[in-house]
Amino acid sequence: MRICIDVSQAVYGTGVGDYTKNLVTHLLRVDSENEYVLFGGALRRRGELQQLFPPTKNSTLKSFIFPPTIADIFWNNLHTLPIEKFVGNIDLLHSSDWTQPPTCAFKITTIHDLAPLRYPQYTPKKILDVHKKRLAWVAKEVDRIIAVSSFTKQEAVELLGINPEKIVVIPEAGDERICPVGFDEVERVVKKFMIPGKYLLVVGTNPRKNLPKIVEAFDKIRVNHKLSLVVVGRKPQGNFGKDVIFTGFTGFEDLSALYSGAAALVYTSLYEGFGQPILEAMKVGCPVITSNTSSLPEVAGDAAVLVNPTKTEEIVDGIKEVVRNREKWAKKGRQRAKEFSWEDTVKLTLRVYQEALK
Repeated sequence: MRICIDVSQAVYGTGVGDYTKNLVTHLLRVDSENEYVLFGGALRRRGELQQLFPPTKNSTLKSFIFPPTIADIFWNNLHTLPIEKFVGNIDLLHSSDWTQPPTCAFKITTIHDLAPLRYPQYTPKKILDVHKKRLAWVAKEVDRIIAVSSFTKQEAVELLGINPEKIVVIPEAGDERICPVGFDEVERVVKKFMIPGKYLLVVGTNPRKNLPKIVEAFDKIRVNHKLSLVVVGRKPQGNFGKDVIFTGFTGFEDLSALYSGAAALVYTSLYEGFGQPILEAMKVGCPVITSNTSSLPEVAGDAAVLVNPTKTEEIVDGIKEVVRNREKWAKKGRQRAKEFSWEDTVKLTLRVYQEALK
């Protein structure tokens, strides 16, 4: 079987990019029977794609000067120029979350979330338009859909009108590059970001991440608990106070150390299709407070404190609980993280590939 996977998103450092890289890396480790053709469209970042996906015995990267804006025009707007023009004949296409190329092959795609449709006010208009066009082709043409959670499957049924029998739920896992680190590494990032003492960690500053409400809750406990709030991501506009520290973009070494040293991860998003940071924090023994909405209870199970993300007092109480009983929640989290692995994700994905072509 000749399988084409669109890996264009792998260079962007997003959740979708991490999914793409982890999925393909593990597929190539375990599957020696099928041939993989990796399509990569980029303008300035072709070199990065080539570093991420060097050729193997059963895989080839075909990278082209085909930037995302051009891909959107040809594949989402005009829906012309079959992907076979770039990669040759294929049996199966696994597309990414930016464009839906036309193809004669069996079509599979992964839906990570439908946040642009559910929260259009938090999505730039250009990106919203791209997703709307692409998802229209997904609903019309794609033969099988992988949803990363049961919640995302239900969203696809409700918002796109897709037959639930076409959707297979295959959970993701935390990024393998996140791992526990020792005291020296934690001290290094504490000094690097000038973090004064104990801190709570927030990952992401997209409006869906609910940062204003988290800061509001933090304001109520910062003095009594002598805590700082460390936010991974670009600082939004506004005044957040001296005890709120923004790291900007961080690499995986810094992120591993930030998770390892945190008193807790506060991940009270309004909406997530999966929520990888929950598993990444749990993996290194960082307790988690997260939302009781969208996919987050599904991922966290009973290993995190669940709160209503719109209720400041619930977030406050959740923080107090994990700080007070840190070891209890750290232990539960470590056990929960073991239930998710890229090996399982790949095994289930391969099963979809094989069943699709019977």
